[in-house]
This record gives sequence, C-alpha cells and structure tokens, in this order.
Amino acid sequence: MTTSHSAEAPPEEPLQEHFDATISRDQRIEPRDWMPDGYRKTLIRQIAQHAHSEIIGMQPEGEWITRAPSLRRKAILFAKVQDEAGHGLYLYSAAETLGADRADLTDRLIEGRQKYSSIFNYPTMSFADVGVIGWFVDGAAICNQVPLCRSSYGPYARAMVRICKEESFHQRQGYELLMTMMRGTDAQREMVQDAVNRWWWPSLMMFGPPDDASPNSAQSMAWKIKRHSNDELRRRFVDMTVPQAEKLGVTLPDPELRWNAERGHHDFGTPDWDELMRVIKGDGPCNDQRMERRRSAHDEGAWVREAATAHAAKQAARAEKGAVA
Repeated sequence: MTTSHSAEAPPEEPLQEHFDATISRDQRIEPRDWMPDGYRKTLIRQIAQHAHSEIIGMQPEGEWITRAPSLRRKAILFAKVQDEAGHGLYLYSAAETLGADRADLTDRLIEGRQKYSSIFNYPTMSFADVGVIGWFVDGAAICNQVPLCRSSYGPYARAMVRICKEESFHQRQGYELLMTMMRGTDAQREMVQDAVNRWWWPSLMMFGPPDDASPNSAQSMAWKIKRHSNDELRRRFVDMTVPQAEKLGVTLPDPELRWNAERGHHDFGTPDWDELMRVIKGDGPCNDQRMERRRSAHDEGAWVREAATAHAAKQAARAEKGAVA
C-alpha cells in the first residue's frame, strides 16, 4: 500500500515568515530572535569592518597628538582619539551579540581576512589634515551612519545613536579648526587647501563602489540593515559639503562640480575606482604601516589581556567558594 504524506513546511519556514514580517513592519530584530544565516553573516561582516575602521582610524590623527600646536588642540585630539576607541568597543560588543568572538575578529583583521575603511590608508601630511579629516571623513561618516540608527538589527542601531552624536561633535571640531586656520596666514590657508585637495576624492570613495558594482548593497537594503544606496549617500555628502566649502573659502578639487537646478542636486566627477580597489587590496600609501602598528599594539598588549583573564578567573573562583561556604 502506498502512503501519501502531506507536504509539511520546513521548520524554518514559519520563522522566515515572521522575520520577513518584522522587517517589513520596520521593527527591530534582537539577538535572541531567529534570523537567516545570511542576515547574521552580513551583519557580522559589516559591524566588524565598522569596528576595525574605528580602531585603525585612531592612527592618522593620533600621529599628531605630540605635535599639536597648543594644549587646547592636543586635548581636543586626545578626546577624539579616545572616542574612536570607544566606538570600536561598542561595535565589537554589537558583533558579539550575533555570536562573533572579539578575539577572532581581531585575528581576522590582523591576518588580512577582514577589511577596514580605505580612507585610513592615506597619510596625514600636516596639521590641516586633522581638520579636514574631521570635516570630510567624519562628515561622510555622519551621512553614512545616521541612517544606521534605524538599522533593522537592534544592538547595532542603538550603538549608532551614541556614535553619531560623537561623530557630529568631531565634525564640528574639524571644521572649527579649519575656520581658525583660514583666518591665519597665507601659508596656513595654503595648507588647508592642500589638505582639501588630497582628501576630497578618498572621502567620496568612503561610501563604497557605485551601486552597479556593489555586490552586498542591494541585499543589505532589502534587509534594512542599511537604508540608502552608496550613490545616494555620496550625493548627499556632496550636497552638504559644497556650501560648507564656500563658507570656509576653499575650492573643492573637481572641475565637474556644479549645481544642477533640474535635479536639485550637485553634479560631480567620478572618483578613481581603480585607486579604491588598489587600496582595498592592500596597495594604498599606508596599508602596511597601519597594519604593522595594529599588530604591534596587539602583541604588546597580550600581557594585559592575560592579566585580565587571570584576574577574572580568580574573582570567579572566590565567588564560587563563597557561595559554597
């Protein structure tokens, strides 16, 4: 006798439906909620890259702490670099809620198996670079990260709220530094313009490749991990920055940059995507230097991690002994 079995839904099918419904309602996915493996892996990749970028991003400006022109500028720079370290820690914690291991993520970075933002592979040639990084790089970060406060993954979105507030402060600090320098000597104004010329195009590349060459962007938007495409975020950054440049009195180094009244946005030139790919692959001006310093800091800090682990084990043993007694 032949027995026919009614088609039963795979165990994950109702979970997938619930996940999809949660995303469609613009509600948050939390760590204990079921999620597709692809969603989890995409988040770990993005959050880890973001965390790595914050940690590596301490280096370009950190180089100028000992050379800051005044105690006030030194204190501001100390505070900013400290903030970036905190951002990295928030983000590693968010990745851990997805099951990632912080030590493993660090190993992946040091071994070159995970990336960080290409922008931090460029050198800081003068103190004006510190201001331009605040204006351009943190300004681009604000454009990119404010929408992440509405990311579909709860811990990531909540971490971004504080990070974005601090990035906004960093951007204002950078712009204020440049305004001060532009009120100075001709040499200072030339220094600012030179820094603008060098950082403009790498800053536009921060948003990633164009949409038609970005393999992960569409799916991330479908899952509402990110809310806007690379090209849309890049355009917002340009529209935001042009009037600021006019107020500052500098020229953005793009002969194609002009207002398009019909579109209601600025037209601008195309970044050198070949350069972006070279830097991502490790052939940027400072890739080797950045990774060597990160590797050295990790190795030299091993005794601190070992001591903290031993202390935690001792505290746990004492607590267990006290509970038994």
